[in-house]
Amino acid sequence: MPNLDPVPLLDRKLRPDVKVIGDAMANRVGDVVARVLDHDPGSTASLSTLAEEFATAVRTATLAVAEWVAGGDADVARVAGRDASRLFGRLAAHHETSLTEVTKRCLRWRDVVVEMAREEAGSLGASDEAFAHVSVMLAHSCDATLVRLCEAFEDERRRVHDELTVRQEQLRFQATHDDLTGLPNRLHILERTELALRHARRRETTVAALFVDLDNFKDVNDTLGHRAGDELLCSITGRLKATVPEGATLGRLGGDEFVVLLENLTEFGPAEALAWQMLDVLRGPFMLPGLDDRPLNVTASIGVAGGGDGSAEDLLRDADVAMYRAKWAGKNRVVRFEPEMQWAARSRLELDIELQLALDNHEFFLVYQPTFDLQDMHVTGVEALLRWLHPTRGVVVPGDFVPHLERSGLITVVGRWVLDQACRQGAAWHAMGYEVSISVNVSARQLDHVDFVEHVRSALDLSGIDPGSLTIEITETAIVRDTARSALRLAAVRALGPRIAVDDFGTGYSSLAHLQYFPVDALKIDRSFVSGMLRGREAEALVHTLVQLGKALGIETLAEGIEELPQLTHLRDEQCESGQGFLFAEPLEADEVGAFFSNWAGGVAALGTA
Repeated sequence: MPNLDPVPLLDRKLRPDVKVIGDAMANRVGDVVARVLDHDPGSTASLSTLAEEFATAVRTATLAVAEWVAGGDADVARVAGRDASRLFGRLAAHHETSLTEVTKRCLRWRDVVVEMAREEAGSLGASDEAFAHVSVMLAHSCDATLVRLCEAFEDERRRVHDELTVRQEQLRFQATHDDLTGLPNRLHILERTELALRHARRRETTVAALFVDLDNFKDVNDTLGHRAGDELLCSITGRLKATVPEGATLGRLGGDEFVVLLENLTEFGPAEALAWQMLDVLRGPFMLPGLDDRPLNVTASIGVAGGGDGSAEDLLRDADVAMYRAKWAGKNRVVRFEPEMQWAARSRLELDIELQLALDNHEFFLVYQPTFDLQDMHVTGVEALLRWLHPTRGVVVPGDFVPHLERSGLITVVGRWVLDQACRQGAAWHAMGYEVSISVNVSARQLDHVDFVEHVRSALDLSGIDPGSLTIEITETAIVRDTARSALRLAAVRALGPRIAVDDFGTGYSSLAHLQYFPVDALKIDRSFVSGMLRGREAEALVHTLVQLGKALGIETLAEGIEELPQLTHLRDEQCESGQGFLFAEPLEADEVGAFFSNWAGGVAALGTA
């Protein structure tokens, strides 16, 4: 902090007096600090929270100037003084206190040091000339201190500004890029798309969006864990980066969804060609932890949309719609957006909203189709079937809305309601003296739900129904999606008491090979085979095989869709145990079932000679 610029040369006879003043000042550093930090009536700020920092700076500055006056090493004093100036500058630059306040304190330090020098000069009997020389040295020191203080303040302010700029850029990057892959995120993609569309309108060109969604990525997370899923996403990012041409924008919208923007297109062909190229690149095997060096093959569905007139949201929405059409068409393919797809997507959205309202407004209801022992034709039970009483369309059959429940995930909630309602109704019939079983269809998504077994347990407990009178029906394709997990869940359900039936048997992927894994009590022969028995030998032979398979495994066989007497006769000849169909009864409202049970004797007589 002391100024070491040239000062008037010190006369030899003055040197001893000057030196003793410097030595005395060094001994009173504490007094200097105390006086500088004392409250100053002219000060505009309190230094109570910064006392330690100022005390350090004042102590360093006072020792430096005292050693210089006492004839010490000028270089050492210069370094110490500069350290003090930097500290003052940092305090001001970081807004710990104002530059004005720091300057006032520096001037107060000068005044206090001059006071101390005068006091010591008087008590030591130093000459006036010696004190005058010390005063000049102190004045030069203070001038240099203020200059260096401003320099230090400016340096520190610039450093802080640069750090803030870098941090702002980091925050900007984090806000607009995906943490996992480093790719632009949805916000950045939307901004980039809007800019590209503006340029396209001026240049009369086209912007294309390629919406990429991995097929069955959820299975990777569920079976191998999220770490493996993240590694797969990073590997896929690397391949896509290498495939996307220069000038295009690759981003990750979230989850397993990526998007590519192509600008300045005059035709649509290059966008579709790139989409197919990306599919080829992704098909190559990936190596992931947990697979024991076995390669994982990946496919994707890609929707392609182009435009220049709409908004960024419109373009990405169209590409998203086309991607979903690729999923529905069988996955692992590219689909280009067509305007009618938007109408279909809007219809699906409206249906999803209506289904949620149907659930909230209790528009769903159950009907029950009886099942029979085909040998003596007595009623063995009923199958609960879901219906929707639409406010304007009337009664809607399951084929028109259950697939949408599956897609939206509402099937889990609706399916649980069906299970609860059917069990309560079954318990009510038991209380009336009708000891019949009740069958409930369970979807693949319900079976996949982690709480499925608890849902069954809850329905049994709340209704009080005999568990052995409940049959859970699962489609063959549902149980082979994840054989091990399905087998465990069905075994847990079976342990609660209900029976397990495989619905639509014979229409799945690998029926016979998988039966050994599951606790199956009944096989329901699909109606397509029953209706085909009278038209060809293939269906007839298949029905025979399925019935014999059931007998060999000790499993009941139940034929669906019996509509004609010859079908009944043939099934009896094959010794199929049970059946259901319009020949006996259409699905009935709950309040009609009791009357049907009571009046069925006449039906037995009519069919007895069949």
